[in-house]
Amino acid sequence: MSGRPAGVVTDVNDNAARPVKVDIWSDIACPWCFVGKRRFERAVADWDGDVEVEFHSFELAPDTPVDFEGSEVDFLAHHKGMDPAQVEQMLSQMTALAADEGLSYDFEALRHTKTLLAHQALHFAKAHGLQSELKERLLSAYFEQGRHVGRVDELVTLGSEVGLDADALREALESETYAADVDADIAQARAYGINGVPFFVFDGRLGVSGAQAPETFREALDRVATEASA
Repeated sequence: MSGRPAGVVTDVNDNAARPVKVDIWSDIACPWCFVGKRRFERAVADWDGDVEVEFHSFELAPDTPVDFEGSEVDFLAHHKGMDPAQVEQMLSQMTALAADEGLSYDFEALRHTKTLLAHQALHFAKAHGLQSELKERLLSAYFEQGRHVGRVDELVTLGSEVGLDADALREALESETYAADVDADIAQARAYGINGVPFFVFDGRLGVSGAQAPETFREALDRVATEASA
């Protein structure tokens, strides 16, 4: 299973920013990204300060077909060249780990798909003030409910569930209004040297890679807040 770099705290660049802004690169099809989101949310809940979050696009497997025929085991075993028995064990471990975070992963129902349109939908949601809500909805739909998040109709339905205008979202997806924004996110990830997700950038200068423990995220929040007030 790709998408989980070794967890470290690293300097990204020297640009200071206020207030505490956290930019999160992640993919809808990344199981560690949902786990990392929950752990980060626990850190924010226990931290004494305000945090502004923005999600950014990253495709772990851009060559994935929209309508992949097969299970998640099939995808990882054949598309990624992994042993099926190893995949089964890995998915079982991932399901248990996700359960510890209150998530109910269902890899048997999961519909593996290309996530490009989902990322465009998230940019649409950001423009309408509902990005966090749609991010949560898409991750749950993909990992817990077996929804097909690579299709326009499904994305429009899920978007309307969090309060987005269905007709406007459909038009944006069909016209690829936010395709350039997705490309810009991926280009920025490249510039930062991000090659796996989730990846968290604090105040544009401190990077935390991987689905770290809440304590690591709080450490990063404390560090950027202290440096900003110095």
